[in-house]
Amino acid sequence: MREDLIGHEWADAEVIWRYHRLSHPLRPCSVALALGCNDLGVAAYAAELYHRGLFPTIVFSGANSRETFTTFPRGEGVHYREHALRLGVPDDAILVEPNATNTGENITLSRELLRSRGNHIESLMLISMPYMERRAFATTRKIWPEVRPVCASVPMSLSEYRETRAHGTELIDMMIGDLQRIIEYPGQGFAIAQDVPPAVYAAYQRLVAAGYRSRML
Repeated sequence: MREDLIGHEWADAEVIWRYHRLSHPLRPCSVALALGCNDLGVAAYAAELYHRGLFPTIVFSGANSRETFTTFPRGEGVHYREHALRLGVPDDAILVEPNATNTGENITLSRELLRSRGNHIESLMLISMPYMERRAFATTRKIWPEVRPVCASVPMSLSEYRETRAHGTELIDMMIGDLQRIIEYPGQGFAIAQDVPPAVYAAYQRLVAAGYRSRML
């Protein structure tokens, strides 16, 4: 994958980055659900928000994927829990859902875990990577329509995120993959539909044509 993104490709990536982020105002919620991925920063941000008093319980959800098997051999949720403990989150505030292998399972299995423990959920904070916010929101609204989630992710710009993560230009492929799923999944019954503005769709098409297709369906 090329590392020398030319100017217009950076501009298109910025359009898609901003579309993926929902910028929900943060407010106290009954529980937080941190979605497993290859970014330990999700667990760190969940710990930060816990310490700010925004929720009393965190569910760390995730098994393994091709991106995380080497980094998190015991599973994303397990490693997230361990990181949160190091950051001072008490063990009795953490639940681990260790089996989910996709976003739909993150939501479904975490909901089942919470219900089995008798947790009464009136509101939900979804904590994810920045470019997963919109897809996580659309998936949750389809699978768990009783709650309208507040989406949260580390407050970084695209350039800051790229500089502090080891993704390189693969980050563009991942954003393209998420946008394709936002477009395609409603028709498959996996998510609610989201409006894709013409400027966002045009940026998507240009980046796909430029070769950023490795994470597409």
